[in-house]
Amino acid sequence: MSAYVIVDIDVKDPEGYQEYARLAPAAVTLYGGRYLARGGPNETLEGDRHAKRLVILEFENMGKAKAWLNSPEYAPARKLRDQYAKSNTVVVEGI
Repeated sequence: MSAYVIVDIDVKDPEGYQEYARLAPAAVTLYGGRYLARGGPNETLEGDRHAKRLVILEFENMGKAKAWLNSPEYAPARKLRDQYAKSNTVVVEGI
């Protein structure tokens, strides 16, 4: 069953973050993931949460999504993300 990773990212250093954005896609692809949304305009329709930059990824299953996030291939990009942005990441199983 597909799994979706949703990341809400608050970029603190846009220039530094560009290197993360360059590196991350290769690891996503390696683990069979694909981008469904990557930082386009977003709008809060209900509630008080206002996302900064949303990224939505699709993986084959929860195991693949977790393997990607914790992989050695993604680690260098993840370190950059943590250095230049603050983020919240969730994974949800599809139906």
